[in-house]
Amino acid sequence: MNAPASVRDTNAIWLVAEREIGSKLRSKAFMISTGILLLIALAGILIGGFASKNPEATKVAVTSATASVVEALPNVAITEVADRGEAEELLRSDKVEAAVLPGDGPLGYTVIALENAPDSIVMGLAQTPEVEILDPATTNPALRYIIALGFGIVFLMAASTFGGTIAQSVVEEKQTRVVELLLSAIPSRTLLAGKVIGNTVLAMAQILALAAIATVGLIVTGQTEVLATLGSPIIWFAVFFLFGFVLLASLFAAAASMVSRQEDIGATTTPITMLVMAPYFLVIFFNNDPVVLTIMSYVPFSAPVGMPMRLFVGEAQWWEPILSLIILIASCVAAIAIGAKIYENSLLRMGARVKLMEALRG
Repeated sequence: MNAPASVRDTNAIWLVAEREIGSKLRSKAFMISTGILLLIALAGILIGGFASKNPEATKVAVTSATASVVEALPNVAITEVADRGEAEELLRSDKVEAAVLPGDGPLGYTVIALENAPDSIVMGLAQTPEVEILDPATTNPALRYIIALGFGIVFLMAASTFGGTIAQSVVEEKQTRVVELLLSAIPSRTLLAGKVIGNTVLAMAQILALAAIATVGLIVTGQTEVLATLGSPIIWFAVFFLFGFVLLASLFAAAASMVSRQEDIGATTTPITMLVMAPYFLVIFFNNDPVVLTIMSYVPFSAPVGMPMRLFVGEAQWWEPILSLIILIASCVAAIAIGAKIYENSLLRMGARVKLMEALRG
């Protein structure tokens, strides 16, 4: 007795997915590049964490009269000198960055430097008034930029790498006529579903590995506060990336099915590649602009980057990621339907590039 069609289709989808996963895992280039990516991520977190905890001390020359003043400043290395002449000699030989010597000013001392006086020394010695901030920043600007850069790079690399893999696989099967054999055994939509699922599994595995690496790095460097702040945004990033990648993967496969040669892939996939690159540049240049981030968090192609960033800086209400996810899932369903139609209508058409309207009409 034959198995029901739905069971056969499900089995076929997983067979195609396993084939996609297996071909990648057998690729030395893929495994090496993934290992390098994880090592770079870990090294960046460790170096950044240790550097922030152990900043390089500022070297300062002092006399016996000013030593007590400078010793009270954080993170300074003191070299005691006898007079101004010895201090200037150390400055010109780059052995110190500044010298604090007795002076006639109201504070009783003067800061001397070769070109520019270190801000940490000048500000530390200055008498500043009490400052009251009415609207304090929710996150450190430098940390905000680093997190934005991290989300942008991970999304760009994962989406472009595995999206490009799907496109190359589709065209390779057309170019070698393997697709004709595959379609004699399984429907085109089953083949498309298997490719999308297989590469989604690989992309999500890479995202989860990066998240684990980031967690380990933050724990090792003692950045538990940053880890606590990043926990929820990273989880949301993974959820948004899952549906965002399925959307993009469907479009990459559909676009690639419209051509029959590897060298023609760029002609149809360039618009999708631009959609992948846009969130990366937007989140880098506008990570401190709440209006741009809000728009990004609701646009399906940029929501995987925009919404986690808004959650990290505390600018999103509790219901906003849920609404954004609903919009993304609806867009994902629409993209799959359109992509499947283009894929089905273009897969067996060889030779010249298939025009979009022809692919949609069938």
